[in-house]
Amino acid sequence: MSTLTSRELEQTYEAPYESTTSVWGLELADIHARYWASRGFQIIRPGGPPPDPNGPELFVLLDEDLFVGFGVRKILRTMSWEQPRAIRVRLVETESSPYKESVLSDDDGRFIKFVRSYDAKETHSAQLWITPRLEYAKAWNSSPNGKVGSRLLAKTIPSESRVAMLVPGRIFKNEGTSADDYRRWVLKAWPSPSGVIEGVYQPSPGVWLHETCKVDPTARIIPPVWIGAGHELKSGETVVGPAVIPDRPGIDTNPGQVDWHAVTHSAWRLIPTLRKRPFRAISKRTFDIVVALFAILVTLPIYPIVLAAIYIEDGRPFFFIHRRQRFGGSTFPCIKFRSMLRNAEEIKAQLQAQNKSDGPQFHMENDPRLLKIGGPIRKFKIDELPQFFNVLVGHMSIVGPRPSPDRENQYCPAWREARLSVRPGITGLWQVKSEREPQTDFQEWIRYDLEYVQNNSWRLDIWIMIETVKKILLRS
Repeated sequence: MSTLTSRELEQTYEAPYESTTSVWGLELADIHARYWASRGFQIIRPGGPPPDPNGPELFVLLDEDLFVGFGVRKILRTMSWEQPRAIRVRLVETESSPYKESVLSDDDGRFIKFVRSYDAKETHSAQLWITPRLEYAKAWNSSPNGKVGSRLLAKTIPSESRVAMLVPGRIFKNEGTSADDYRRWVLKAWPSPSGVIEGVYQPSPGVWLHETCKVDPTARIIPPVWIGAGHELKSGETVVGPAVIPDRPGIDTNPGQVDWHAVTHSAWRLIPTLRKRPFRAISKRTFDIVVALFAILVTLPIYPIVLAAIYIEDGRPFFFIHRRQRFGGSTFPCIKFRSMLRNAEEIKAQLQAQNKSDGPQFHMENDPRLLKIGGPIRKFKIDELPQFFNVLVGHMSIVGPRPSPDRENQYCPAWREARLSVRPGITGLWQVKSEREPQTDFQEWIRYDLEYVQNNSWRLDIWIMIETVKKILLRS
């Protein structure tokens, strides 16, 4: 077994990665910007990318090479209650180490000894502005540097319309060891990069991979670790964090643009998060029963029409019953209206070469196995109406990971237990976010199901249900 520590990782990848420092297609400054975007803030620098007029809740106005980290609760509370045009923040950082080490060398630069000074705490500070006003963000962006921008805002904004605050936090520069310190800090401080970076997912807590990575089920990754695009961990290999491994050169990686609407609205902030898991489980099950009963009563008149159409075209059976795995790994009969020919499974073997999915699933355009009624009932999800009976008896939930058979779950042993830790759902994150692009479908399925398991909440459930309804109606 080969084991790589964070220092050995740097040495191992030093030669191949001289030409790239990006992770997931993002340089360090971009990582910093995405970190703040995940919190609803856009970083604005003099001469940098312009402010986006269509989304961020607040703009953080920073010097050209400054990286920062600090809590925002007090700032948001001040912005909400006092509603200033801007907050002038003095960010203060006091080194927490009880000593400071330095290298003593002679005039020729030869090493003499290490010197450790106790009680050598240092205080660093930096200034930044936070504002909801687009015009101030534009003024800062067009300034030649932060000092000029700060003087301009101080002159432009009336003193009664701005607030000064002293805030503890972390201060980094985009250079040398300070940049390395920021990498280590953001690695631990950022719980979920996937919301603002496309193509990354979390197979286990503290481990973030790009979807182009290939990880053998027996490989071990000890968090915190970020692994860039194009890597392959083979059988028996172990990666020990903390470590940030850059992308392989030549890998085409698109981190996508920040979807400010999703960042600021997908959490449904007016709806409280129920953090007590027992209460969450009880309330979710109660909700499932109520919604399933209501859905069955409302849709029951559709059943005779669908049953008659299936019978006239292809006879019996009316339903397609497939064994799927549910909570804990036990199987259940997942019920759907039959939308394909009775011998669809035999025909699938002949069509396997046309499969557009990259995993154990099968997907193709204009599938010849579909009944005439199959297209319409699939388009409007009518074929899945019988699954409300699965919900009623406890096999499934309204929202959850896609239900899958044991055979498909064998393709992802490293992530199978996470998917089977909650009930599968009639709809889920994969159903509303998947693009179904060729050779990425299976990766998206795993990524979005894991994202749901790791972040499931009432806010996310309600957002998924609304997006599901919108997606069905837009198909009409």
